Amino acid sequence: MTSRYPHGPAPDATLIRTGRNQAKGGLSAGIGCAGIGLVVILASLAAAFGLTGKAPEPGAFVGVFLGLMAGFFGVATMKGFWAARHSFICVDHVGLWIANPKGNKVIPWDSLAGVGLYWSKGEKRGAPKQYSIELCPNGPIDRDDPVVWNLVRDEAPIHPSLPRLRYRLPAKGADREPLVTAVKHYAAHMWLGESEREPGHIGYPDIKGYRARTRGRTR
Repeated sequence: MTSRYPHGPAPDATLIRTGRNQAKGGLSAGIGCAGIGLVVILASLAAAFGLTGKAPEPGAFVGVFLGLMAGFFGVATMKGFWAARHSFICVDHVGLWIANPKGNKVIPWDSLAGVGLYWSKGEKRGAPKQYSIELCPNGPIDRDDPVVWNLVRDEAPIHPSLPRLRYRLPAKGADREPLVTAVKHYAAHMWLGESEREPGHIGYPDIKGYRARTRGRTR
């Protein structure tokens, strides 16, 4: 079936390269974890074989295991952020386009009943505020779409006529202003305004439910 939407964003769409900035922080964190793991492994091996000038300590092999775990976590973190380095969001007259390692997806404006901005104070003193674009659909959505499932939240709707499931798109750092400006420009007719929520409102996707619902499914 031919889609009534174009195959990609318009040439003049607002482009936000979300993967680039996230990759910088993720790679730094991954390198740090891998480096710590390597230091722990070397120190533990030295202690286990008595290379520190003291008697060998067989129990130090536990440190080797912990170091390997830290190194594995660091490498996995770097791999994940590196794969997502080309991720981006585009906003145009059709809707909000999302591209990540899982593929591409458009959330059309005509599939939404309203769009708004949520923000909340940091959960810890001195933590930055959290912002999110709330995309409220006008009907059922596929909560297990491989590209955007992690944006889906199941919460009480803004209005009783709307479904519980909605998309929550975090608006982080330098990406927030151009993203909010573009959404307000193209979706002015459905803009719901700005609202403060409880600290930590961003929440987490339903990872356990997603895995249970999609186990063995080819998408």
